[in-house]
Amino acid sequence: MQIAIGLFPGFTALDAIGPYQVFTQLPDAQVVLCAAKAGEVADDNGLLRLDISHTFDEVDSPDIIVVPGGFITRKLARDGDPIVDWVAAVHPHTTFTTSVCTGALLLGAAGLLDGLDATTHWFAFDELAKYGATPTEQRVVHRGRVWTAAGVSAGIDLALTLVAETHGADIAPAIQLGIEYDPQPPFDAGAPSKAPPDILEFVRSVSAAKESEALGSSV
Repeated sequence: MQIAIGLFPGFTALDAIGPYQVFTQLPDAQVVLCAAKAGEVADDNGLLRLDISHTFDEVDSPDIIVVPGGFITRKLARDGDPIVDWVAAVHPHTTFTTSVCTGALLLGAAGLLDGLDATTHWFAFDELAKYGATPTEQRVVHRGRVWTAAGVSAGIDLALTLVAETHGADIAPAIQLGIEYDPQPPFDAGAPSKAPPDILEFVRSVSAAKESEALGSSV
């Protein structure tokens, strides 16, 4: 089983690394990090830099793909990008096509979400709807072969749920225990429906500023 995590300059690290940590525990899985070009790909902070050896052209028939998000995804989805073309090209052959956070916008741009319930980071719900999707606050949404996960940390939930689907209900909990994924958040503010209004507005303004910065510069 080949699981491909598609990357682009400006991806959010945990969106990709969370699922990576889960999937690499599967003994029969070949986990591949790929991008438009081989070489270094930096995250949205410019601090984490991954050396990518596989291009999208080389990964043309993966069983599962994972598309992370990032503040740059709104631009990539609107303007077109090699990762959007790759998603559209490989989707007919995948068993599951998945996204984390605003990676859903890239699935939408590839034409995969029209008429489907889907999720993404709450900050991007309006943008997601422009691709014909119905945004939902569910942590993980699966509609046929298309699976979407909410913001950033939800990628771990997506990967564990997907492992349960592909390998059974015994393997997924074993991996969860192995990585000691036992969330006990110190604050009950992890969703806009739970956060105090002042915190919500603060995070909304910070996110808008970061997205504006990402759209106005290359990473």
